[in-house]
Amino acid sequence: MTPSADDNRAARILARALPGQALDRCQPASGGALNAIYRVAVEGLDDEFALRIYTHDPSACRKEVDLHRLLAPRVAVPEIVFAEPDGESGDGPCALMRWVRGETYREIKRRRDAREIAECGHAMGAVLAQIASFRFSHPGLIGPGLQVGPGPVEGPDCAPRMIEQFLATPLAALRLPAASISRICDFAWARAPQLAALDAECSLVHSDFSSPNLVMHRPHGHWEVAAVLDWEFAFSGCPLHDLGHALRYERPGCPSLEPHLSDSYLSAGGCLPENWRDLARTLDLTALCEILSRPALPDSAVQEIVALIESTR
Repeated sequence: MTPSADDNRAARILARALPGQALDRCQPASGGALNAIYRVAVEGLDDEFALRIYTHDPSACRKEVDLHRLLAPRVAVPEIVFAEPDGESGDGPCALMRWVRGETYREIKRRRDAREIAECGHAMGAVLAQIASFRFSHPGLIGPGLQVGPGPVEGPDCAPRMIEQFLATPLAALRLPAASISRICDFAWARAPQLAALDAECSLVHSDFSSPNLVMHRPHGHWEVAAVLDWEFAFSGCPLHDLGHALRYERPGCPSLEPHLSDSYLSAGGCLPENWRDLARTLDLTALCEILSRPALPDSAVQEIVALIESTR
């Protein structure tokens, strides 16, 4: 069989990363919505690797490498075996990480086992507290070298203004009824005084703390976080963004991460303000409204995001 272009590129990167080792197979991996991710096996090695090619935002490679180095002593992240953040060899910015064995929380959640979900919630809460313990000098977007730049919206009332900004786009107006847009904006502005107290927070926020980015394992008979993946969108801000994202799909009558997640978060040193669940839901609206404003969004994703936004009460 003739090697594909992906195989050839993976083989070139592997030759630089692991000299003398031969590529066994290279398969596209799930999770590569914006960047190309491949599961790579090497002849003669039991370990597999994740090869990530940064096609969406080349600068994100340097950012992720820097964040992994910062986090590794305290937060479970994949080991980076090799990286070319500047793409100096012609194959683009890339990172080769050791493949983390386990199940994603998405896979576990599908079984709807209350005990398993409670264990995962406990593990996730402790990890979120560790992530939030990393602090920067001011809020904003994190770039290469862990430099913090301006956020998408500067000044007071960031969250309500951001929600209004995204919902004012033509695509959001096509996808969400005008009455719903008005109601969601009113919902956010009604919480502006409480949200204002969070505007200056400058903790590390993963920003995509969701089920496919959480690899879980059971080395001691209960679920623990084996790795938190995909730090491309991390920023400096309020940790409630991550809690809101983690609890985005919680529904009455279904096995729940709560109260296990927040109890563990507090026990591990995290802090939660009064009415934190409502504020976390409001902050998560900023992410949902941003997604709704994207041009390349499949119909199924539009329906899912609209349902999540509409369920905010």
